[in-house]
Amino acid sequence: MKAIEIKGNALHLTERPVPVPGPDETLIRVQAAGINRPDILQRLGKYPPPPGMTDIPGLEVAGIREDTGEAVCALLAGGGYAEYAVAPAGQCLPVPKGLSMEEAAALPECVFTVWNNLFLRGGLKAGESALIHGGASGIGTTAIQMAKAFGARAIVTAGTEEKCNACRKLGADIAINYRTSNFANEIKKICGGVDVVLDMVGGDYVPRSIEIMNPDGRHVSIAYLNGAKAEVPIPSIMQKRLTLTGSTLRARPVEEKAALARDLKEKVWPLIEAGKIRPVIFKTFPLAEAAEAQAALEGGGHIGKIVLSLP
Repeated sequence: MKAIEIKGNALHLTERPVPVPGPDETLIRVQAAGINRPDILQRLGKYPPPPGMTDIPGLEVAGIREDTGEAVCALLAGGGYAEYAVAPAGQCLPVPKGLSMEEAAALPECVFTVWNNLFLRGGLKAGESALIHGGASGIGTTAIQMAKAFGARAIVTAGTEEKCNACRKLGADIAINYRTSNFANEIKKICGGVDVVLDMVGGDYVPRSIEIMNPDGRHVSIAYLNGAKAEVPIPSIMQKRLTLTGSTLRARPVEEKAALARDLKEKVWPLIEAGKIRPVIFKTFPLAEAAEAQAALEGGGHIGKIVLSLP
């Protein structure tokens, strides 16, 4: 099969043997694969695959199961940038009705991450408010739509007016350009505070977010693009009874990810099929142009997801 491998911190098209599924796994003929920041970190040697996992990058695909013929999308621990990929059967979900393969491939990493962090760890409920940093990213555009679909208020930060407008069109109640405004001051003026923070920025965003969290608020870290360390105001955490948590997804046990998949199929898939949640695709690239696809993600001008499309 054709696949993308990493050599010298660069991506190269190569030939690899078709992988063989193990027990409770399935082989997928890949038709589309999502591009994610962990793929870039893996290319740079900063996020190696879990032990025993293929070195081929790619954490989500859509395609056809070779054993059943079913059209599925799946969360992977690696191997998505290829014509065939192996996935745990429990991490496969049917392609939602009305979605293309490219749109389906843009789902798994985003919906698993948002459901696990915004709703399970963050406990977001109807009537509450969520502050979503990086609102125009794949995670952000998904989080906006999921928050609104479950009856919550969505407040986002983004780096341009174009991105802020795109977030508003997706349903964001408030969109703040962090390059021209202090998001904490703006939120104080507009609504006073927020109940849950979904933070992929880290660094100095953490104490600034804590400053505007409501009593019993929950702060969930999923990345740290602006820095892995933060100085937090402990008195505020105590006085407001805040919870600071976070998670990663790739290395978690298959059983835990399968449980998330069951939740998604029951609670989120009907909303996708009803048109209340839909992936935002910025651009698609052929498999051979995976390097250009990653460069587009690194450039930061995208709104939504970047996807590889295979014939």
